[in-house]
Amino acid sequence: MYYFEKIKDKKILKSDKLDNALFTTKESFIKSKETNCQSIVEENFQMLKKALRVDKLIYPNQTHSTNIDIAAFDKDEYPETDALILTDNRIGIYLNFADCTPIVIYDKVKNIGAIAHGGWRGTAGKIAYKTALKMVDEFHCKPKDMIALIGPCISECCFEVGGEVYSKLMASVGIESNIKPNEKFHANLKEINRLQLEQAGINDIDVCQFCTVCNNDNFFSYRKEKGTTNRHSAILTLR
Repeated sequence: MYYFEKIKDKKILKSDKLDNALFTTKESFIKSKETNCQSIVEENFQMLKKALRVDKLIYPNQTHSTNIDIAAFDKDEYPETDALILTDNRIGIYLNFADCTPIVIYDKVKNIGAIAHGGWRGTAGKIAYKTALKMVDEFHCKPKDMIALIGPCISECCFEVGGEVYSKLMASVGIESNIKPNEKFHANLKEINRLQLEQAGINDIDVCQFCTVCNNDNFFSYRKEKGTTNRHSAILTLR
């Protein structure tokens, strides 16, 4: 179950399944559209870094790929990377979102985690599934020990797509759709990513109830805000 709470008077979103992950809101990421908003971002992230007790917060250059990398303390550049795996408790990782699906995966036994960015392209490319399997293959994580969070994103009610995109999304979970490209459908990114995680063997999954379009007062929405460059974040640290 997801709930709002405060860090240093800034609103954040959390899941009761995982206390070392959080999602920022408009309030805790950017508070205004003034020209100096970048300094507000930096101020809030410095606050979060201190509250989370990490030395660094690392983020990749997201490009709607399915590329996955491993975060390292002495590495700052992660080009064309849409999922990061975290193994070092000195650092935290974060990825940015405004309608796309945040996917957090955590192995409670190994104390290893990851965040993946599931836009429609990443979801069609099975980034949730691939990230989970990389944790299994490279770090010997066991799916039965893994918890997954699907964070706030655009929900089925607001995500209308063409037939070609819909077919690619459904194919990612093994469902064939013989539909015309010019037909319109509502796609459920939360459910598709949940199914991908289940196909990777993860069953302990918390799906966020919030839609970034319907709850635009708390979260940024690329569609609702007509191409906004502002983003909220999913942040993960280790215990």
